[in-house]
This record gives sequence, C-alpha cells and structure tokens, in this order.
Amino acid sequence: MNFSIWRLRIIAAAWILAASAAFSASLSDVESQARTQMAEFAGKVPGLSVAIGQDGKILWSECLGYADLEAKKPVTPRTLFRIGSVSKPMTAAGLMLLVEKGKVDLDADIHRYVPDFPEKGHVITTRQLAGHLAGIRHYKPGEFYMNRHFNNARDGLRIFENDPLLSVPGQKYFYSSYGFNLISAVMEAAAGQDFLPYMQEAVWTPLDLTNTMPDDATRSIPERTHFYVAKAGGGFKLEPDVDNSYKWASGGFLSTPEDLVRFGSAHLQPGFLTSASLKALFTPQKTTDGKPTGYGIGWTIQRDKSGHRIWMHTGGSVGGTTVLMIQPDSGLVLAMTANCTDAPLNKSPTGVILQEFEPLFLAQ
Repeated sequence: MNFSIWRLRIIAAAWILAASAAFSASLSDVESQARTQMAEFAGKVPGLSVAIGQDGKILWSECLGYADLEAKKPVTPRTLFRIGSVSKPMTAAGLMLLVEKGKVDLDADIHRYVPDFPEKGHVITTRQLAGHLAGIRHYKPGEFYMNRHFNNARDGLRIFENDPLLSVPGQKYFYSSYGFNLISAVMEAAAGQDFLPYMQEAVWTPLDLTNTMPDDATRSIPERTHFYVAKAGGGFKLEPDVDNSYKWASGGFLSTPEDLVRFGSAHLQPGFLTSASLKALFTPQKTTDGKPTGYGIGWTIQRDKSGHRIWMHTGGSVGGTTVLMIQPDSGLVLAMTANCTDAPLNKSPTGVILQEFEPLFLAQ
C-alpha cells in the first residue's frame, strides 16, 4: 500500500472519529470540526468530496475544489469519482446475494462456473479469490493504464489467465485485483446474465445508489469528474484516457461519497444481506497455516487502538483516490473521494487530528 493511501486512511479515521462526537455534541460542532480538517486539503487535490452517515442517514456532506480545473467546474455531491478498489466490496455484496440463493458455493472449485479457465494444478475457490488467497497475480507495469475495451468479464481474464500462480491457493495472502475479475466471471455464470446488469439489478437499484455505475469509456457521462495527477513542479495535469472494462468488479465503478455511505450503511445489520452473509464478509480469512490475513470477503477488517471494529476499503485508480470506512459499533459510515492519482495527503497533521478526536469516539 502506498504512502498516500495510508495517510488517506488515517485522515478518514480522524473524520469518522470527529463525526462520532455527534452523540454528545451538536451536529453543527461536528461539521465545523470536519470542515476545518477538510480545508487542510485546499490545493493538495483538484477536487474532494466527503460524506458521513449514521445508521443510514447522511449527517454531513461537503465538497471542495473542482471537477474540471480548466472550466472551473466545482465538485458537487453528484460528481462521479473513480472509486478504484472500493468496487470490491460492492462486488462482494453481489456475490453474497448469489450465495444466499444457493447459486454460488464459495468453497467449490471455480471451474464449476468458469470451466474454460486454465487449470493451475490446484483447486481455486471463490472464497480464496475474494480473500486474496488464490495466488492470482496483481497488475504488471503498464496494465493499470490500459486503454483497450473488453466486451465482457470473461474476455478480461485473458490478460492473466495463462500466468502461473504466485503460490499454492490458501498458503499466502497476495492482494490481487485480477482475482476479483475472475469472481465476476463466476457471478456471470451463476446469475445467468452479464456482470454489470446483474450489479445494477441486485445491488445498485435495491440500495437506491442512483449515482453508482460503471466507468464506461465508450459513452459520455456528464457528471463524471476529470481525472488528474500532481505535477512534479506543482499543480495538476490530466491523466491519460483509460478503459476500465477489463476490471469492472475489482476497480471499475464510479460513485459518490453519499452513495458509498448508503452502501456501507446496508452492512450495519441484516436486511439487504443475511446475518450469515455479513459474518462471512467481516470475518478475516486465514492462510492454511492458520495466520489471519486481516481481510474477509471484499473488506479489510481492523480494530482501532481502543479495540473498536473498523471495516474498510481504500481505492486507488487513474485519477482517483477513495476510502470507505464503517464503524459498526457506532453505526457511522464515512466515504471520501478525490479526483487525483495517489492523492498527496501526506502533509496533513493527521496524528494530531487523530489524538484530538479519539476521546470523542463512541461518546454518548
């Protein structure tokens, strides 16, 4: 994980701690504190959008900067950002719905669903893929900036399907976006329809995620932000065009912080998903020698230094940096998006902010 993503996770933690003070302080005070922290990023990213919710209700949502620097088009709550690997928890939700219907067995060989995927000499299961334990590789240099269109999930597997495994499935944790691409092919076979229509019907529409969609390079999407990277001498420049059709399931979605908060809130209690599904998502998997990985099914599982649970995922994409965090003990959900590659947030006084707000954590 790069330094900027790590810093983003820390500042996100600070903001979710700040929002938890709503239990004992007025919401206006929390907003003021969070707005002051947000001002730290003025000029460090082209545009930024943040939302915090509690038990499914949006408590605070605010935007900073520009979606289009040249046109001075401001970021709004409807501005669509690339959410990168935060797409994985969404894919995981769609997967678990198929598990609930008996259409996917997480522990069956994936060749039951994708029989033409090349044999690797070992059984690979969907659960292993979803926990980065299958030995499937991650990106090679240059693949992250791919600008080639793939017509379906199966076609995208051709990028890596003939490469050897990095390890025997189950033995080692290797973060792999391509593993989630293989999951999308499993889901297509199980659902009997293409991956994107399935996600729309099974996840986005039921949860009223009206501003969540594939980052389709072949069509105009008016609310889609421009995508930038910081220049060495200061300022920002546009990133080159990319086509994310090879990785819808692992990093190809657009969304907004408010939609992400609504999505995260659906995981606070059974309803959209069953108790069994939620347990599977948020239970860290283990390697074959019994070592916990800190990753469940599409979610990183952590605890803060006080022992409170944190479920989260970060996302880095071409022209985008995103974090989604759930604090289940308080019912708080935070999402933050920036339209900049590796958003350079490393100069914020995150340690001080974290210490300042930690006493307010779960205060009532």
